[in-house]
Amino acid sequence: MTGETAEAVHDSVRRSYAAIASGATNSGCCLPESSSCCGAKTPSAEDLAKAFGYSDDELASLPEGSNMGLGCGNPAAIAAMKPGETVIDLGSGGGIDCFLAAGRVGKEGRVIGIDMTPEMLKKARDNARRIGYGNVEFRLGEIENLPAADNTADVIISNCVLNLSPNKPQALREAFRVLKPGGRLAISDVVATAELPDEFKNDAELLCGCISGCAAIDQLSGWLAAAGFIGIDIKTKEESRMTIKEWAPGRGIENYVVSAVIKAVKPVL
Repeated sequence: MTGETAEAVHDSVRRSYAAIASGATNSGCCLPESSSCCGAKTPSAEDLAKAFGYSDDELASLPEGSNMGLGCGNPAAIAAMKPGETVIDLGSGGGIDCFLAAGRVGKEGRVIGIDMTPEMLKKARDNARRIGYGNVEFRLGEIENLPAADNTADVIISNCVLNLSPNKPQALREAFRVLKPGGRLAISDVVATAELPDEFKNDAELLCGCISGCAAIDQLSGWLAAAGFIGIDIKTKEESRMTIKEWAPGRGIENYVVSAVIKAVKPVL
């Protein structure tokens, strides 16, 4: 994409998520309820989170407002975090995965949430103050240009955000850069299992709704390898199609995209 087009994508995504952070009801497809791409019935954030793998105990441990029903998986459950580790969350939203990660890495660990939407950052920071987590911080930034030093993180997590990037190879190169040697990438995202119709590709609402920007599995594997990752493993979750179809009822999106667990490792040099 050209820089102008990429910035237009960022602006569109930022506006959509700013609306959700500022109080609009999430429709269940990463868009405000008023979006025309979504159905009239709005599932609760709790129901959406449970559908994608969060447990009752995990949800009960969170500060109110941090679960916004925006994900497509539970990256904290797949990242095998250890006490004392540093975790970076790409596209941290209201902070749900950061807070779960903070509990896993403990007081000796550190969690850095990065998001490009100021309204989301404010919400996440308010949530962090309310719950009193001292090992979590939130930074403003785009995932294609992370505000973090080289070799910072033991683990990078992300939840349904990579598909929103207009430059996924660059985002993965940045993830590789900020990981320590031996560090792990463990993200949940939506991937394309069939060629998207032009009507989907050209639909701005479906882009912000985590559909139009989905990459195919072989594309993701190639970009991860080109960035330097090894141990690349991408597994789809076929059962997620039942939930995904409610993101844009009647349009058949579940025939083209599915939630996936994406893992990779930065080699030790």
